[in-house]
Amino acid sequence: MSLLVQADELATLLRSSTPPVVFDATALLPGESGNPAERFLREHIAGSLYFDIDVFSDPQAVFPHTVPSAARFASLMGALGVSRTDAVVFYDQGNTASSCRAWWLASLFGHDNARILDGGLPAWRRAGLPTSDSLTPVRPAALYHAYTHYSRIAGLGDMCAIVAAGNRPILDARSEARFYGTAPEPRPGVRSGHMPGAHCLPYKTVLDGQGHFLSPQALQAVFSQIGVQPQDKAITTCGSGMTASVLTVALHLAGMKDCALYDGSWAEWGSIPDLPVTTERTLNQ
Repeated sequence: MSLLVQADELATLLRSSTPPVVFDATALLPGESGNPAERFLREHIAGSLYFDIDVFSDPQAVFPHTVPSAARFASLMGALGVSRTDAVVFYDQGNTASSCRAWWLASLFGHDNARILDGGLPAWRRAGLPTSDSLTPVRPAALYHAYTHYSRIAGLGDMCAIVAAGNRPILDARSEARFYGTAPEPRPGVRSGHMPGAHCLPYKTVLDGQGHFLSPQALQAVFSQIGVQPQDKAITTCGSGMTASVLTVALHLAGMKDCALYDGSWAEWGSIPDLPVTTERTLNQ
């Protein structure tokens, strides 16, 4: 079963006797405006719930969207009436990264039956499927047992060792301008540039013009073009761990599931003065 679900398929699943729990996980990316939670109230897939990525983060963390503890994730999911064995589908209102981040969080904490609506709410609308502004009834609380897959996340210490050794490809989902330091970072106090040895792979490279993921074969070609092979155990990174998750999903679709996401991403690395930063072009760029 693909981790992606198409709009028509999801509509069929929602009419079944055991429909999945559907979440709108939209969060704002730098440069976006508005209130995703308010937009959700005005228009959503009928029966869906709102998955607030800022709530599903560590409230004590310095950096944005930091992964919560397993206990916090389990408590929040249980309060929404979800157990780890439930089928869940994440979608967003169009930026792709939000649903991918939510899927990655669920995957990190052992929720194997989690999928993403390919193309998000815009794809649902294009398929002529209905939306709703009605509130979804609260589900009874459930017991959620989180299981952390530590191999799917990289921390600062891991990244220092990887950059020093150059033994795993680092894929940076930010724009070329941010990667090469020709555009300022959106967060104050964060240097411009990238980690030495990292590859510039803006997240939209793995999507088509309507926000759908490219085919597995096309994704394999994208990664091969920058020298990334299935055995390489790639690391994804971005500004704050959001668009990196798009590359993580793309790696999974390409059959390169042995990968990890650097959660602190550039918000962390670029804010530490002693860490190496470069604006030079690297091999295969």
